[in-house]
Amino acid sequence: MFDRRNTRPSIPARAGRLGLIALVPAIALATACSSGNDSTGSSAEAPSSAFPDKPAAGSPIKIGLINPEGGPAVSQPSNREAAEAAVKYTNANLGGIAGHPIELVTCASKEDPASNRDCANQMVEAKVSAVVVTTTAFGDTMVPVITGAGIPYVTPSGGSAAELTSPNAFALTGGFPSSLKSMATYAAGKNYKKVTLFVVDSGAVTATAKTMGGAAFSAAGIDMRVVPITPGTPDATPQVSSGLSNGVEAIGVVGDATMCTSVLKSLGTLGAGQDKMLIQPCLDPATIEAAGAAMEGSHVVTTADIVSDDPDAVLYRSVMKKYAPGTDIGGYTYTGYQGMLGLVRAAQGVTGDPTAAAIANSIKTTKNVALPAGHGITFTCDGNAIAQLPAICSTEVVMVTVSDGKPTDPQVTK
Repeated sequence: MFDRRNTRPSIPARAGRLGLIALVPAIALATACSSGNDSTGSSAEAPSSAFPDKPAAGSPIKIGLINPEGGPAVSQPSNREAAEAAVKYTNANLGGIAGHPIELVTCASKEDPASNRDCANQMVEAKVSAVVVTTTAFGDTMVPVITGAGIPYVTPSGGSAAELTSPNAFALTGGFPSSLKSMATYAAGKNYKKVTLFVVDSGAVTATAKTMGGAAFSAAGIDMRVVPITPGTPDATPQVSSGLSNGVEAIGVVGDATMCTSVLKSLGTLGAGQDKMLIQPCLDPATIEAAGAAMEGSHVVTTADIVSDDPDAVLYRSVMKKYAPGTDIGGYTYTGYQGMLGLVRAAQGVTGDPTAAAIANSIKTTKNVALPAGHGITFTCDGNAIAQLPAICSTEVVMVTVSDGKPTDPQVTK
């Protein structure tokens, strides 16, 4: 059921892709609002050999970073701080990109069309050689501007049509498609036959869960039912009670932190003992506190391991401790580090001038790149991970188990 090899599960795509295209405003933006969780679970530190004295000495190369900061709904400065730490690590210890130190060009997006379009235009005007976007609900706004200028667009996890299908766009992980597939794989490994997904009812999310999720669970021999929950529902007990009927053995929750809290509290009220599969927003500290015992033992699908003694998890914590000691390393902070260092690792094939074209070519041709803080996951951006979504570079995800209110025991799902 779990391993650390790079595998590429088949995901039924046509109907799922159509639903996924409109998914980001409901889920990705909501996940970007999650607050930090600074529990790391291990005090191990990277060896000195992980920090060789290898400073970049060439002329600077401009790399762009777009991160949601200062907006009325979303502000994640820690993502930027993690990207800055990855840049400092790259310049001091990895020799930069092709020997050139990175000069970071940052833009704070407010997560609205005008602000995000302005950030994209700033990247083009600055003539950066690549752009890393930590998380956004406006990929469709930015990708055409950036890739249209011949600049590669890199994100840890895309969700919009442009981010998942455009040439020169690269989503290092599989995002929502892989989360659904992972839930189905986990349930099949437990020999469950009936599963209910409680899904935030925002139209596209429900449709995607039914089509893509339904296909994944059906292929695993599991009867999967979707129960929609209206956004902002304070007490979901009636819907949850209905979803637990007819011998359901496990449940999944797909929604923002508020929706997770409502569903988990209802499960506690009902004394439900079914196995629980959640997505990253449910690790919001406020959700963990409000859910209490109902959260215990839950399995959460994410794209990073920051808690174990895995060498890449240890490196993440050690780099952050050295180069961003005041930054909370939990929550979605890792997206800045994962995106920036993922770009650096994928660009190591550049031998001449690190132009936008050279970096894009290296990303496309470098195979089995270690995903930063990925617990052994690798990515290959050759367009073959999911044929219908060619910008996706990997379909594996990390699943953690909540114990005493903390994520533990990260495992990679096939």
